[in-house]
Formats: sequence, C-alpha cells, structure tokens
Amino acid sequence: MTQYVYFVPPDEGGPSSDEEFSGGETAVTEAQMKSEDRELKDRLLHKFGSHIGTLKLEFSKKKKKGKLPKEARQTLLEWWNLHYKWPYPTEADKISLAESTGLDQKQINNWFINQRKRHWTPSENMQLAVMDGLLFG
Repeated sequence: MTQYVYFVPPDEGGPSSDEEFSGGETAVTEAQMKSEDRELKDRLLHKFGSHIGTLKLEFSKKKKKGKLPKEARQTLLEWWNLHYKWPYPTEADKISLAESTGLDQKQINNWFINQRKRHWTPSENMQLAVMDGLLFG
C-alpha cells in the first residue's frame, strides 16, 4: 500500500525548480510510516508517560472487584464486634453504616452475609432456641 504525503521541502538543499517537485507528491513506504509512528509514539510516551501510567492505575483500581476501602471495613468490623452475638443489622443500622462508610446498602448486605458465613457460629443455646421456635412455635 502506497501513501502520499504532501509537503513543502526545506529551503536548504531542496530542489530549485518547479520541474523537480513533480506536483509535490512523494510516495512514502509502509516502513517509513511505521518508523514515523514509532517516533511519534516515543515522543508522546516521553511527554505523557507518567500521566498515562497514573490513569492506567486509576482505571484498574475502579474495575477491580473485591476489597472494600480499609476505613469502611474497619467501621463494619467495629459494628460486627459490638453485635457479635446477633450480627444482623436493622434497616436503620444499614442506612447508618452506608452513610458512615460511603458504601451502598447492597455492599453492606453482602459484607454481612459473607462475614456471617465465614466467621460466625450461633451459640448452642441460640441454635436450640431457634429450633424450638420452629418446631414448637
């Protein structure tokens, strides 16, 4: 594939008559274009490389699923430790936790579901009381 680039040649050492310009068109090979593309890329990376790296890091953090912010986890753990015997926050508790952590209620709900599954076992008395309520209530 041949591409044409129109240009004005420099005054120094350039052609001196109109005949030599032949319409001002010059065929540029793909290799020349690739070389120019690499040069441009290198210049842009040199000029904006640190900004690009920062943006990549920022975008990768936003896409990443998983850990909640440390301060939010700490707030949820504090509530958990205070209510360890029955770690089921009320709707009002969830609203309050959402406001204080900056998380949404779905995140709060999911955190408590996971926390109970991973780290909570109801006491024997509680299990018996629940079973009594189901069987005889």
